[in-house]
Amino acid sequence: MTITIVILLLLTAIGLILIEIFVVPGIGIPGVAGLALMVGSLVLAYNIGDTEGHFALGFTVIASALLMWLAFRSKTWSRMSVTDEITSKIDAHTEDLKIGDNGIAITRLNPIGNARFGDVQFEVSSRGEFIEDHSSVEIITIEGNKIIVKPINA
Repeated sequence: MTITIVILLLLTAIGLILIEIFVVPGIGIPGVAGLALMVGSLVLAYNIGDTEGHFALGFTVIASALLMWLAFRSKTWSRMSVTDEITSKIDAHTEDLKIGDNGIAITRLNPIGNARFGDVQFEVSSRGEFIEDHSSVEIITIEGNKIIVKPINA
């Protein structure tokens, strides 16, 4: 009866580790529980006797090696990985803008929002002040992809 418990604990441990590898990757509850069950089953097997303990240890080593081989096969991870390529750019037309250009705030800038310059909409930022939507704004600086504007007082 006790050897049956050892076998069930080992199979449950392997199942939990498989769940950890393929379903919820990371160091989570299934992986820790699987490791604890595996160690517990080995301790229980060695308490039964040395021969049973050695058989359980051998099975655990072979099963662990098989799991590692299965986990690191290239086909295993290629099915789970994203293969799409990102080709878009953020505000690709910022090179068309220059300091002093005027536009209209489309959304409220508190302090970040959207403004339209010509026919193109950009994400812009103010220097801390709130700018209401439909207000006229002027570009005061461009820092990489970040456009800083100020309100134009009419």
